[in-house]
Amino acid sequence: MSKRHLSAVLVTALLAACSGNSIPASTAAAQDQPASGLVPPTSATDYTASQIDAVLAGDWRSEKNRARDVYRHPKETLQFFGLRPDMTVIEITPGGGWYSEVLAPLLQDNGHYIAAIARPAGEGEARRDASGLHTKFAADPAHYGKAQIIEFDPKAPVIGEPGKADLVLTFRNVHNWVEADTAPAMFKAFFASLRPGGTLGVVDHRALDTARVEDIKESGYLPTAYVIKLATEAGFKLEAQSEVNANPKDTKDYPKGVWTLPPTLTLGEQDKAKYLAIGESDRMTLRFVKPEAASVASH
Repeated sequence: MSKRHLSAVLVTALLAACSGNSIPASTAAAQDQPASGLVPPTSATDYTASQIDAVLAGDWRSEKNRARDVYRHPKETLQFFGLRPDMTVIEITPGGGWYSEVLAPLLQDNGHYIAAIARPAGEGEARRDASGLHTKFAADPAHYGKAQIIEFDPKAPVIGEPGKADLVLTFRNVHNWVEADTAPAMFKAFFASLRPGGTLGVVDHRALDTARVEDIKESGYLPTAYVIKLATEAGFKLEAQSEVNANPKDTKDYPKGVWTLPPTLTLGEQDKAKYLAIGESDRMTLRFVKPEAASVASH
């Protein structure tokens, strides 16, 4: 889908929303477990849903990334996190840019997408990802021209301008920070970057309730309660959880941990069909809010 076609779709969606001819909201909302009974305005929800649909259909997205929509549920996940196209959104450690292909074009016209990457060291995966992201954005200004890349020190993170972000998102990264013993500092940095009332959205591999945090290096899975603890100790309030990224087929007891499953498939051809049938990992999906009364300086 071209930028012109995308814009036309979005304008049509806006007119429909304003006229009351709304598209039915996603049934994924029924899976949410909100802490309150508040429901977003239907017209705004439907307008955002139409925009997400248009972006997900965009021909700038790679076929490899599109194939993972069935596991990552981008539309339902972003709706759960309350994304709107006029927001300032910071994605933490976007890796190869899977969500960048969705978020940057979605926010191109009326919002602001910021990719926050750890300051690369050496020639490892982090540097390759950073280089690839810069190349991706530079090669397609029609979709990434307003996207911004910033760097932070993972040992003493400061992420963007304090108190300005509407939404901070991180996908499948917390387990790495826990292993590196930088998770508390990262969550405090998220808190500082958000405006009061802003939202933190977290997705990560979900361990069994009986699992130990100490097993993270071998398993890659994290107990949900531990992630909630990290966030609340940084000042956040848990607002809601969603099962949109749940996978009941995931038994979480593999020879090479979560990396046994797709997309990594660490064992290669060994039992490949078995692991493909399971699919990607069972994941927690958590929405936190920075309290309205919170002061950026207090954390």
